[in-house]
Amino acid sequence: MSSLSISDLTKLQTVKYVNLGSLAILAFDYCITFAEEVQWTWSRPWDVTRIIFIISRYLPFAGVGMTAYDALRTSNQCASTLEGNIIHIISIVAAEALLVIRTWAFWQKSKKLLIGLLVYSVLTIAAAIAADLSPTMLIPGEEPPLGTCYFESTRNSAVVYIFLAMFECVILTLTVYKRVHDYRDFQSGIVVTLYYDGMIYMLCILTITIANVIIGAALASAYSNMFDTLQLVIHSVLASRILFRLRHRNERVHESSMSEPMLDSVNYLRPASMSMSGTGTTRSEV
Repeated sequence: MSSLSISDLTKLQTVKYVNLGSLAILAFDYCITFAEEVQWTWSRPWDVTRIIFIISRYLPFAGVGMTAYDALRTSNQCASTLEGNIIHIISIVAAEALLVIRTWAFWQKSKKLLIGLLVYSVLTIAAAIAADLSPTMLIPGEEPPLGTCYFESTRNSAVVYIFLAMFECVILTLTVYKRVHDYRDFQSGIVVTLYYDGMIYMLCILTITIANVIIGAALASAYSNMFDTLQLVIHSVLASRILFRLRHRNERVHESSMSEPMLDSVNYLRPASMSMSGTGTTRSEV
């Protein structure tokens, strides 16, 4: 196995500390939001949203744990990363699926939008996997030494995050467009929750994704996995909080109007451009 310089070893040690810190963030957030999970999910019927939530909420513990084990590994034997990569992909896809559901609800459960986002999601996943498995270096630059098992990734990981960042930009753009085009003058609580919370959380998720693009493409390969675990943690934590906030707001809507259904329905007025067809309200499930 090739030896690394003191400088590279220091960089790798810093990366390992950051990944272990991300594990602490995931565990801490789980502890402080467990009561909300019990309140807003445990009593709900099992549906697609709840299944996706469970995956995005709990599977990251396995992925982060495997990454932490790989980071702390001291033996010269290479640890298998295939299982860890699969768990990372599934966890991030589940978190992004919650964001897609939120966007779908904000767009009045548009079937065309849902189909478009699902197709784009599949294409994004396929492109990301192809880039990650590509034997060709898609971005020129320093690469990890061949035949070694250091805690590093190739620069192709930056391409994977580029595809993810593009998808998140589309979700963000769709949210902003709908707010400006149809809900500009609306102050409904559920619309505010869908928009402002979604915007804040999406910007945080997009920021960490762009940071991974920059680190993977521009910095030394020793730093390539610095935010690997944090990417997974941020997706899990913020996607869960979006769901909790939506259901909390829906509960308040129900309390203020006992005639409204309570379960997973998010009720808010149609924008003026959609009120001409007759009904004054619509219902979306989250």
